[in-house]
Amino acid sequence: MPETFDFDLFVIGAGSGGVRASRMAADFGARVGIAEKSDLGGTCVNVGCVPKKLLVYGSVYAQDFADAQGFGWTLDAPSFDWQTLIQNKDREITRLNGIYDSILSRAGVKLFPGDAQFRDAHTLDVNGDTITAKHILIATGGWPSVPDIPGHEHGITSNEVFHLPALPERMLIVGGGYIAVEFAGIMHGFGSQLTQIYRGDLFLRGFDSDIRQALRDEMRKRGVDLRFNLDLQQIERSDDALHCVLSDGTTMDVDAVLFATGRRPLTKALGLELAGVATDSTGAIPVDAYSQTSVPGIHAIGDVTNRMNLTPVAIHEGMALAETLFNDNPSEPDYTHVPTAVFSQPNCGTIGLTEEAARDAGHEPEVYRSSFRPLRHAMTGRDEQTMVKLIVDKSDDRVLGVHLVGPDAGEIVQGFAVALRCGATKKQFDQTIGVHPTTAEELVTLRKPV
Repeated sequence: MPETFDFDLFVIGAGSGGVRASRMAADFGARVGIAEKSDLGGTCVNVGCVPKKLLVYGSVYAQDFADAQGFGWTLDAPSFDWQTLIQNKDREITRLNGIYDSILSRAGVKLFPGDAQFRDAHTLDVNGDTITAKHILIATGGWPSVPDIPGHEHGITSNEVFHLPALPERMLIVGGGYIAVEFAGIMHGFGSQLTQIYRGDLFLRGFDSDIRQALRDEMRKRGVDLRFNLDLQQIERSDDALHCVLSDGTTMDVDAVLFATGRRPLTKALGLELAGVATDSTGAIPVDAYSQTSVPGIHAIGDVTNRMNLTPVAIHEGMALAETLFNDNPSEPDYTHVPTAVFSQPNCGTIGLTEEAARDAGHEPEVYRSSFRPLRHAMTGRDEQTMVKLIVDKSDDRVLGVHLVGPDAGEIVQGFAVALRCGATKKQFDQTIGVHPTTAEELVTLRKPV
């Protein structure tokens, strides 16, 4: 091992977590390099959070146009052009790529476009060049996983859906996680005849049961064909369609099949075995409380560790690592009270324990819940329900969880995340005056447990 290194920290992967860790480490005075084989910003910026949210915004206009009639608007028949949407989306993503480049440049981080592979615990091969570093950070993220069924090569994943040349008239989505339900709403909103299948009883496993049921009911009201306890067994390509064989023996012809069947850590091509870095059966890299791998000096953050796979969490892990290594401030990432939004249609927002998890953790939960038609739909006539729910610890009145399904749920739950992090009680919720008329006020006006 050399006494001096080319870098104090070298980061593999310029996604959200890797960029934050490298920038902060450089701000603390470290010599930092970073390698990225694709576009800067990682999954979130290029084929994840940002373009997905842009498509969500675009897909709700069809319903908004229809609802406008209830408020006195007369509209000519609107038309939609998929290619215009994708071109405008691409332009925004390119702008963000440039911003990430500027962030690294201003911080003094040296960017190496291309692959990086380990040669030993302190040595990397980066585009044929040998680079040494005292600390190496793996932040390569994840990659969509596709089931090994006959014809799987005819399907696409969330990587490719953002670049489809045309909007599929008929689409099958396979999966039951947040990516699946979000794209079901997106593609249906743009006009695709949409079917979503999931092998379990109900999608969004791990979310509160009332969120799962409420979203199922609302998606079906909007016309999404949801089918549970069902899987895809085979895809056959014909001249003008994909012929899909389902596990119940039925078939359907569609123009596109989207696999939203999970993601796996992106570690295979890193040469981890040459550095002695351990991985688990999924390829994820186990780390300790300070994001160190099985090898001292090698660290990992973000989806590649398969802890809590959310962009803000990866950023948080990157910040904690930089503080630990270069600011003499040992910092453990804190995974308590992490708010989550699902940009389905309608949205879901959640923070804290589900009702089921509260019971499993030994709490005696009191449950407060309300379902109602939003004021907007008093004028539109649309049969849509918003659901809000609180989980309260009966022993000390502390609010353990907040869950809702309805418009702007992600925006609403962010503020309540602060309250839960501060240990707010149900009495304090009750003492808070609501903003009327809003959905958020329902969470401070729930008086009787169900």
